[in-house]
Amino acid sequence: MQLSNFPVTLVEHSRLSQVNFDELSFGGVFSDHMFSMVYEEGAWKNPKIHPYQALALEPGVAMLHYGQTVFDGFKAFRGLDGEVRIFRPDMNARRLHDSCQRLCIPIMTLDELSEIMIHATQQLIKLDHGWMPSQWGHSLYVRPLVIGTEATLEVRAANSYRFMIMTAPVGSYFTNLQKGVSLRVEDRFTRAASIGGLGAAKTAANYAASLLPGSESQQQGFDQVLWLDGNEHRYVEEVGAMNIFFKIGDTVVTPPLGGSILPGVVRDSALTLLADWGIVVEERRISIDEVLAAFRSGTLVEVFGAGTAAVICPVASIGFKGEVFQVATAPPGELTLRLYDELTGIQYGKLEDRHGWNVHVEIPG
Repeated sequence: MQLSNFPVTLVEHSRLSQVNFDELSFGGVFSDHMFSMVYEEGAWKNPKIHPYQALALEPGVAMLHYGQTVFDGFKAFRGLDGEVRIFRPDMNARRLHDSCQRLCIPIMTLDELSEIMIHATQQLIKLDHGWMPSQWGHSLYVRPLVIGTEATLEVRAANSYRFMIMTAPVGSYFTNLQKGVSLRVEDRFTRAASIGGLGAAKTAANYAASLLPGSESQQQGFDQVLWLDGNEHRYVEEVGAMNIFFKIGDTVVTPPLGGSILPGVVRDSALTLLADWGIVVEERRISIDEVLAAFRSGTLVEVFGAGTAAVICPVASIGFKGEVFQVATAPPGELTLRLYDELTGIQYGKLEDRHGWNVHVEIPG
């Protein structure tokens, strides 16, 4: 497959003039072009870039009936120096690869997938660089998606698939970062089974399971759900849109990856930075009872989430069984702010990229 020679079909009329970059929502508008390729007769083939467009699918496709669909998400940033950087796309390629394997999707090798994802994203950005926001806190969100496209009602893996990459200029996921977000502990519904389920895969089923509890949380005045484990409803797992961290005393605690928690790229980045700074981190199970005990004793000084959409997000309060617990330190806490400043500084080119996380895109002059 010649990566340098993707066939390209350009839009006849760009929609860029219709976009108000000062009022960007998250994921409400998509760029002019997208990438796609198909899996047929046992091979991935026909990579191309073409106008963003609706899909023609038969009503019987496997994706619609049996949920054979996975996706991922990462960002590209226009730096203060005008350069465009994609943040850690190799990690997202790995996660997409693992998700495909869990959903029985015959994906290419990890090296091939990573190469195609990065090259296709670079080509899309070069083509649609006018869609790249320049405001601090805004970015170009990149969404890879793989769906089963065979029309069959047999309960089995499909024999044909489509792999797509689309981009979208986005603003901040949360609009109240200065005061922090509020979380409601969910002790009835489960996002994912603790053992053997789909929790570590980025697939539509996990998000479908979160919609009702998420809606109920917002109706009660909370921003997001804080999920507990699926077996005992006792141990903290993750938030609806991010992984969760607790600073108790001088130690940072975060739940370990064990099959039910999505392996977040920003989570991994935060852990790397915390290790660089010599901060004690414990990746271990932490019960909601331990969290609330730390609240009551005043030793829980900061709570924050880490995710691609939210970056580093301060948590102001957690609600559980009719009681709301306020974090000891008014958000954003010192460590939360330090992580946010460091990560965004790397993403926008303000700070040195010591770990080589960014992939640069050469924008045509």
